[in-house]
Amino acid sequence: MLTSGGITNQSISAALVDLLGKPVAEASALCIPTALWGYRSGPIPMPSFVSGRAWGGMTSLEWKSMGVVELTALPTIGADAWVPWVQEADVLLVAGGEATYLCHWMRESGLADLLPSLSDTVWVGVSAGSLVMTPRIGDDFVEWPAAPDDRTLGLVDFAIFPHLDVFPENTLAEAERWAADIGLPAYALDDQSAITVADGAVEVVSEGSWKLLSS
Repeated sequence: MLTSGGITNQSISAALVDLLGKPVAEASALCIPTALWGYRSGPIPMPSFVSGRAWGGMTSLEWKSMGVVELTALPTIGADAWVPWVQEADVLLVAGGEATYLCHWMRESGLADLLPSLSDTVWVGVSAGSLVMTPRIGDDFVEWPAAPDDRTLGLVDFAIFPHLDVFPENTLAEAERWAADIGLPAYALDDQSAITVADGAVEVVSEGSWKLLSS
């Protein structure tokens, strides 16, 4: 599930439960705050994500259990210490921030290589946590100075312009300009919208505004 603003309405919440195949209260979650560290101006305070006070409150849902996985630490502790923990989780809750930084640490940590084997695990991204799954994010969204380019994991075959009309610069006209350069099918999503991808089927879930910019 690729969201712009998190679990922000009943339709997105219902879609999450459908993907999980069980109630939230019966599901174990791990949150990944790594993308927060990638901004030039410094990270968004991590407690705002972990406590559920931001990002659509998805970490404050009544999960059966919830832990935190910081990807930058994983290379120092070895796969045996963290892979079983990730494999046992029902859902990964992935914070926004800087998508190329998140992509880098997903690869460095080994999580990117592990993802194809997690066939029963639901990925719930918010903002950069969603963009990282796309092939490219466009230069407009690259804020990590060490990023080699705008490429990300490419686990889906479309691009996302998040936070439509949430920020003054995130207008539909700006999204259309961005999409003209991205070279991919692209969706503009406001924070009441999300995209689910399951068994190859792509569906927009929304109680707000969204637009398919190119196809």
